[in-house]
Order: sequence, then C-alpha cells, then structure tokens
Amino acid sequence: MSRPDFLILYEHVVREYESLLLLKLELERRGYRVEIQQLLDRKQLRRRFWAKPEVLVSSCMYDDEAINSHVYNNVGVCRKVVNLHWEQMLSDTQEEGAWFNFNGNAKRCVQTCWGERTKQRLVAHGMQEKNCPVTGAVMMDFLRPQFSGYFLDKAALCGRFGLDPNKKLMLYISSFGYASMSDDEVKELSDMAGEDFSGFAKTNRVSMAQTLDWFDRYLGEHPEVQLVYRRHPSEWNSPALEALAKKRPNFRVIFADSVKQWIVAADQIFIWMSTAIAEVYFAGKSCHILRPVPIEHEYDPVIYKGARYVTDYAGFAAAAADEAAPFPIEKDVIEGYFDASDTPACVRMADLLEDVYKNPPRDDPFAPPFRPHFNWLKFFALAGVHAMYAVHLDPKAFSKLCPPFARFAGRIYGYVAKAHVPRADAAAMEEKIRRFLPGAENSPGGGKP
Repeated sequence: MSRPDFLILYEHVVREYESLLLLKLELERRGYRVEIQQLLDRKQLRRRFWAKPEVLVSSCMYDDEAINSHVYNNVGVCRKVVNLHWEQMLSDTQEEGAWFNFNGNAKRCVQTCWGERTKQRLVAHGMQEKNCPVTGAVMMDFLRPQFSGYFLDKAALCGRFGLDPNKKLMLYISSFGYASMSDDEVKELSDMAGEDFSGFAKTNRVSMAQTLDWFDRYLGEHPEVQLVYRRHPSEWNSPALEALAKKRPNFRVIFADSVKQWIVAADQIFIWMSTAIAEVYFAGKSCHILRPVPIEHEYDPVIYKGARYVTDYAGFAAAAADEAAPFPIEKDVIEGYFDASDTPACVRMADLLEDVYKNPPRDDPFAPPFRPHFNWLKFFALAGVHAMYAVHLDPKAFSKLCPPFARFAGRIYGYVAKAHVPRADAAAMEEKIRRFLPGAENSPGGGKP
C-alpha cells in the first residue's frame, strides 16, 4: 500500500467524520494521499515502516501521554503533528485550567484554532504563536452557500420522519446529558473525574423538567405547530421524554440525521447550552436560549456569556411567536471563537497542512524530556477486540466465565462499535461531499503537485 502523506485520526463519528471527508477531498484535489483512521483501530506495523505518514493529524492532543498514545503507538516517531482540536468551546473555568491549554510537549504540536479568541488564550498560557494558527472551523463550511442543496429541505426532511411539512417546525437542541443519570451514576462520574457534578446534574434535571412543562403547555395550546426535540446522546433513557411524546402528538423526540440538517430545515430554533448555537449562526438563522434556571459558570460555555435568555413561560410563548428575533449572542463574540473568513475553513486548513508537509517541523514534539513507550497491552487488546468485533462476538458472552475480562473488553468493544463507519457508508458520504467541492470530482488523489 502507498505511503500516505497525511494520516487523520478521529474519535467521534458524528462530531468529526463528515468534516474530515471534506478536508480529505480538498487535500486529494491538490494531489496528496490521505487516510482516515479511528483512534481505537488496531495498531498496524505498516504505519511505522513502509506506510508511515509524513504528517499525523490528530483529534486531540493535550499532553505527553496523548503524544505517546495517538502518535507514537500508531506511527512511531513523527515530528509533524497537527491537532484539529475539536474541544474549543469551553467554560470560563476550563479556559483558565491547565488541561485545555496543553501540557508538556503538546505545546510543541500545531494546535489549530477556530477563532482568534482561542489563539489569544493559548498564547497567554505559554503556546508559541507559530503553533496555534487560526483556520476557522471546517464543520461550518457545510453551511456556506457553496453547499446549498447538500441538506434536505423542510418538505423532504418532514416526509422522512412523518412530520407535516405544512405546519410550523420548531426545533429544540438539548444538552441534558446528566438529567437521565441516577445519583449513583453521577457519583461514579464525579469520582472518576475528581470533580463533583451533583450540582450540575440537579441543574440539568430542573432545567429539563421546566422546559418540558413549557413545551407541554404550549403544544397543548398550539396544536398547529410541531416540535422536534433533538436529544443529547446521553438522553437515551428518559421516561419524561417518552411521556410527553405519548401525550402530545405534535412533540417528537428524534436523534437521527445531523444537527445541521435539522437547523437548516427548521422554521424556529430553541437551545439550552449546546455549542451548536454557532452552527445556527452560520446557517444564517436565529434562535432563542431557554434558561429556566441559571447554569453554573464553570459548566456554561463561555460563548454564552452576556447572551439574551428566556427565563419563564411567558417569555417562551412570546419567543415562539417572534420568528425574526436578532441573534441572542453578539456578532463579535461568535466570530471571535469561529472566524468568519470568506475563504472556506477546509481550504485554510489544507493550506496549513500543506505548509507543514512541505517545510521542516515547526517544533519537535519528541524533544526531551519526553520519552515515548510502546503500549503492548493496548496493541494486543485492540487486536483481540477487533477480531471479536469482526465475528460479532460480544465480550458480554464471557461475563460468567471471566467478569474482569468481560468488563475490560466490553468497554473497548463498545467504543469500537460506536466509532465504526462501514466502507459503503464512508464512500457514499464522500461521494455526496465531492459534488459540492469544485475540482474534486475528477481527483482521485495519488500524487503531489
């Protein structure tokens, strides 16, 4: 197999994969070879020798252990490391903490920034300016006029999910990830993270309960509208949502399709604290922020600071009738975190990667005192779990025979299953994107300019 110029690692399919395909196509349009691999794919010797990439592009890179895990254990020593840095929308507490401002030799990697505010923060915490370039956010490119027609229109989307295209379509983007957790689950998560989430979990529950009360009352008074509740991935077990869906036929809980698809099709949008508010902005739409109770500042994304909130039912009813409200966050705040250049972010990111490829390393992520080490346990564990996944052998089958193994392998198996993208699906996604990228339709990659 040919040696790739770029190896791109991803963690979460929904968050990253679509954008990575766009970036891959842009690089291939320029003649580069690009491969995409999941963080927990089995480790392959070819990656360290004859198929070793020139540049490794990671999904996250916070400290020396991440360099060891994501770089060294995949491809060996690689001094050209670029982090796509998917976690940039933080709370004020997180922005000031050490973890999200990078530690050790992670500061020697190229840490891309969606906007100038993130760059300024990293520089203030010891990053060199050359290592934190502003590229814009690739996922926002799908909301540019260039991609008009990429998403289904309202009529087509409603037809897919049995909604009435002639009725007003209201969208609620939920972030109530803690609301469905039991007290024991919250305690377990708190113990693992070394931080008490019990207060924030209570805020989740109270906010969700009051928000659903508002929806119940409003939908009962307005049967002519329909509301799609875009649940958070962690809200897979919510009796409250099931009860409201049974009570109100014009209330639907839907997780399928991307949040961008629902944003584009919706007539009106409501949100709690999701960073998808930036996608609402770049889609050229407005929204209303529903905050029945205040959110603790240490969990509230800093982009919401100073925003306009709806805090009671009367305000919600008024907001539901106001379809032309101004955006609730000031333009300079949104565009400070998400640079709004005329040049698509995929082009700017590809320009950066091309510069890294052609030139000597900007810095050395493997410089002392960092000492890489190969994780043999992970090597064999991933090989074994992938073999089990290939033959559909769930580790739960070993629960009685060897509970510790079943738990250990089960966690990895779950991650592998969740992050797997079938080749046919990946090819279909890539072909769909290719139609909207000028010059990519006849470009198979396979050769640098």
